[in-house]
Amino acid sequence: MSDKTNISSAQILKRAFDPYFPAPIEAWLDFAACCTEIKIKKGEILKKANSPERYMYFIVTGSAGVFIEKENNEVCLDLGFENHFFADYMSILTGAPSPLQTIVLENSTLLRLTREDYIKLGQTEMGMILMRAAAESSYMGKQQQQIDLLTKTAETRYLELLQVQPTIINRVAQKHLASYLGITPQSFSRIRAKIR
Repeated sequence: MSDKTNISSAQILKRAFDPYFPAPIEAWLDFAACCTEIKIKKGEILKKANSPERYMYFIVTGSAGVFIEKENNEVCLDLGFENHFFADYMSILTGAPSPLQTIVLENSTLLRLTREDYIKLGQTEMGMILMRAAAESSYMGKQQQQIDLLTKTAETRYLELLQVQPTIINRVAQKHLASYLGITPQSFSRIRAKIR
């Protein structure tokens, strides 16, 4: 990356993570220097099922999803949007293949970091702190998602998702949203009709 792109990427990363951990810009400059900015078209597969994850991504613009095949259906386990790290984390950490597949859900701009660079950064003092902050925020988000799935109605979960991502219905296919919410596309259509 050029110095100008590197500085811009570092500023984006810093803004996204300041609420979790306000690291100095120098830490993000080191991180951004290891990244490559890429543009990916909607529908492109970032990682195929049953293969190892080779990259960690940070979504600058766009969205992506994590999917698993179940009984010939694609189940959406997670959605990622701007200002979030995105990958098959289990495979990144273990280096082993996993059944998860990651797909870009709309034309996106991503910062891509190799697994090797991700691990090297995690061995530096500041990298360890940044990775821990990223892992903790990711863990809390997944834990809350599981709690919500067990304690809230699909309609409530959808309304809360709309509060965080108001334009999600225009960005993510309805079948993926229904799957993410743990309901059928038909139930999702009924919820949307009721909310309108």
